[in-house]
Amino acid sequence: MTKSQVDKTHYDFSRYAFEGRFISYYYQLKEVLALNPSSILEVGVGDKVFGSFIKNNTSVAYTSVDIMPDLQPDAVGTILELPFKDKSFDVACAFEVLEHLPFEQFDRAVAELARVACTHIVISVPHFGPMLSFSLKIPFLPQIRLAWKIPFQKKHVFNGQHHWEIGKQGYQASLIYTRLSSRGRTVRNFIPFNSPYHHFFTIKL
Repeated sequence: MTKSQVDKTHYDFSRYAFEGRFISYYYQLKEVLALNPSSILEVGVGDKVFGSFIKNNTSVAYTSVDIMPDLQPDAVGTILELPFKDKSFDVACAFEVLEHLPFEQFDRAVAELARVACTHIVISVPHFGPMLSFSLKIPFLPQIRLAWKIPFQKKHVFNGQHHWEIGKQGYQASLIYTRLSSRGRTVRNFIPFNSPYHHFFTIKL
């Protein structure tokens, strides 16, 4: 089984939480709930914000899996070998998980997500690089927001957690898009305006 890279204290609020992460939680929920699933699998529970909202505020059946037993997931297991039967859930999601694996294991992990999902998989992964953004709000008119990632190719160095990140040398967003598209049709592909470090993909199987 894949070994955990951190312990439970990693998710303490003072160390783990920041504004952009909570914006990312909003998009995690928005993207998944827009698919109207009756059941969801979340791989990697983190600090449980996503799962807690689903369980306490929706009628969607929620199941979690994580390699860390002390986080008390519904099942203990690795994304490389999920302990569920084929097509067990409408949607399978993994937010900020895949970068914790060597990139050579990316396809295998995505294949496992696709195996246990019926309709969609939703993921987010880090996207390195500075962003140029512009926001304009005029009273009585819709807000205008524009943003661009500035190309800044930097070699990735393993930091004990992330083996790779989009935007680093050899890990272009187009590469991830192509790998994911081999599993289905990528229907959503975006970076949130206020959380530019997180890149979201939704794949229809």
